[in-house]
Amino acid sequence: VSWGGLEGVGNQQIQDELYDVVDIAATDLSFAAWRADGRVVTWGNRGNGGDSLAAQMQLKNVKEVVGASSAFAAICQNGSVVTWGVPSAGGE
Repeated sequence: VSWGGLEGVGNQQIQDELYDVVDIAATDLSFAAWRADGRVVTWGNRGNGGDSLAAQMQLKNVKEVVGASSAFAAICQNGSVVTWGVPSAGGE
């Protein structure tokens, strides 16, 4: 469960995807939940990483997710790193 302002993607829109969560990372305005199946679900301010749609094809077999002020980085099992969020803050 999360709460806050109405801007961005709310967790009620992705509630059905929030299961088997291993860990949660955050930016200043967004959250990323890393699931046991290696997928990542995001919500919150779209520009600050709450919208990971452009990165979803790469966000498979994730083993860790970290958040900075305005971007996320995920390390995948194959050693690749996927980023999303504000480009000047490290996002893609």
